[in-house]
Amino acid sequence: MTAPTSAPTYDGDIYCDAALLEPYEDYRNLRELGPAVWLSQHGAYAVARYDEARAVLMDGDTFRSANGIALNEPANQAILGCTLASDGELHAHLRQVVAHRLTPRALRPMKDMVAEKADELVAGLVEKGSFDAVADLARALPLSIVPDFIGWPQEGREHLLRWAGANFDSFGPMNARVEQALPQCGEMAAFGAEIVRTRNVSPGSLGAGVLEAVDQGTITTEQAMMLMLDYLAPSLDTTISAVGSAIWLFSQHPDQWDLIRNDPKLIPNAVNEVVRIESPIRAFGRLASRDTRIGDVEIPEGSRVVVIYASANRDERKFERPDEFDVTRANAVHQLGFGMGEHGCAGAGLARMETESLLQALAPRVTRFHLDGTERALNNLIRAFGRVDVTIDRAPAQG
Repeated sequence: MTAPTSAPTYDGDIYCDAALLEPYEDYRNLRELGPAVWLSQHGAYAVARYDEARAVLMDGDTFRSANGIALNEPANQAILGCTLASDGELHAHLRQVVAHRLTPRALRPMKDMVAEKADELVAGLVEKGSFDAVADLARALPLSIVPDFIGWPQEGREHLLRWAGANFDSFGPMNARVEQALPQCGEMAAFGAEIVRTRNVSPGSLGAGVLEAVDQGTITTEQAMMLMLDYLAPSLDTTISAVGSAIWLFSQHPDQWDLIRNDPKLIPNAVNEVVRIESPIRAFGRLASRDTRIGDVEIPEGSRVVVIYASANRDERKFERPDEFDVTRANAVHQLGFGMGEHGCAGAGLARMETESLLQALAPRVTRFHLDGTERALNNLIRAFGRVDVTIDRAPAQG
């Protein structure tokens, strides 16, 4: 497909290693070029501005997810019909099977348990005085909660992080990361199918509810397998990314940590600001179901459209001082990091709960984070650290 004359063109590869490590100059260039920009390297239109990105996400009739969220056909075909890659009545039907377990009311009974686990984890790390905020903190809490919540058996859990990362990697353009990820996604799918076949899930879990829906004839066995997997990767990787980024940001901006410590009620807004400025999910694709326009740019039917959340969240048109980290930012709640519309992240409530609980546990115990070293993780969709080594200054014991 070639770009119509109304579309500005960008020739850079926004999925190469250098662009994944330092993406924000590319995103700034895309925003300056127009409301939609033809990516010549990827055969898709990039939507990098906030208003247009939000409009695309809210128009599920025109911009469809089926066959469209990935920038390569093998991945799109592999996930066709799952919650992420379905639209309209099918999407609503599949989401309804599990959505009642992910509402704020349904999650409320978990709040004390999550807070208790976070408090115990943080207390041990603070006692050590130094730790890796990714491996020891960001990964440790969700791995102690999410698999049990979904009801996964103990065997196989050692692969969950690798599979979750591969799941997101597979949604990029057909590059080396996608080629390495697709076989691992196959492993994950086979494991999910085996769980459904053996019905090896914990009683009362999300997975048990999925199997009940099969027994009631509400969903098929194949749909059950997909639902077993749909909430695994997002529930792990978004939280891990947000927590690792939060500690890195607070190490760079101690004044913002002081604000949190002095007023813990700022923590929910701080989580929004972390997700805004270091969006865990860079972008998702859509497929135009008809000829349409984004701003003054013509989008032909069948075109791929990449909604770049991470760029929209730094759009100067929406956020003042967009590259500054400010936990008091009044409109941080408008960030698009968890998506929006019918495909808004169903697991956002749990991700928020986990991230807020860790910050609430750290605030009274830690006065400063001193950065000892970092390493970025390279992934086509997830922006995250692989390592954030910190030494902390402990707060004086109270009482």
